[in-house]
Amino acid sequence: MSAEKKRTGSGPEAESARGLAQMEGYLLWNAEVEQARRLARRFTDQLPWLTTAQREDVERVYTAERTAESRVVLARISARALQLRGEYTARYRRLRARCVAAAVVCAGAAAGACGVLAQLAR
Repeated sequence: MSAEKKRTGSGPEAESARGLAQMEGYLLWNAEVEQARRLARRFTDQLPWLTTAQREDVERVYTAERTAESRVVLARISARALQLRGEYTARYRRLRARCVAAAVVCAGAAAGACGVLAQLAR
């Protein structure tokens, strides 16, 4: 695989990873919707006087409200995750720059010490 494909993430591995992430998201969202439906049924089971049509309406509205709230929460979590990714990437870059600088300084100091020792050994 070329360096360009690795950098852009356009190879078959990247496509597979994207596909798996989409599948995982789809399954997680369907589980969330099903959980909302279960909670709606549990709620309407506590209201035995509802007619079948009323029960269906309450379940539909409850499920819609619950999934809308889940969407808002997931959007908030996603935004925060992106923000944290940016912060941690910046921190990692600074740390890497410091480590490289420290390694260069240490190598320079070691080379200088070797040069001094070589001069003293003459």
